[in-house]
Amino acid sequence: MAPTGKDKASKAAKAVKKSQWKKGRKPRFSVVFHRPRTLIRTRDPKVPRISAPKQQKLDAFAVIKYPLTTESAMKKIEDHNTLVFIVDVRSNKKQIKDAVARLYDIQTKKINTLIRPDGLKKAYVRLQPDFDALDVANKIGVI
Repeated sequence: MAPTGKDKASKAAKAVKKSQWKKGRKPRFSVVFHRPRTLIRTRDPKVPRISAPKQQKLDAFAVIKYPLTTESAMKKIEDHNTLVFIVDVRSNKKQIKDAVARLYDIQTKKINTLIRPDGLKKAYVRLQPDFDALDVANKIGVI
């Protein structure tokens, strides 16, 4: 049988009077508060974090721009067995050495670099004694 209106009202009044639910204070045994460990979800990105692929690395053709043909560069070729190139500013000596070896089939003894006031990088490529800078310069069309 369904409870009548009076029964419902009296039940509600009793519940209000006797306070059905009471929560006690949780005892704390430490003076330091430690944050509870909560759920850490793994990343699930909806779009990629980088929109474009990385820029290409410098290859041998990008490292060496062109040989320098000034009077002082010609003197270096004749007297010091050294070729002079304008190279990419971002390239380092190892990349220049590899690029010269790959493009011109020559071995280098040492490489000196400097950045000119106009912002271009110049590389002095000293060749091994068994390679002649004049022959290489003729082959690549400097002289």
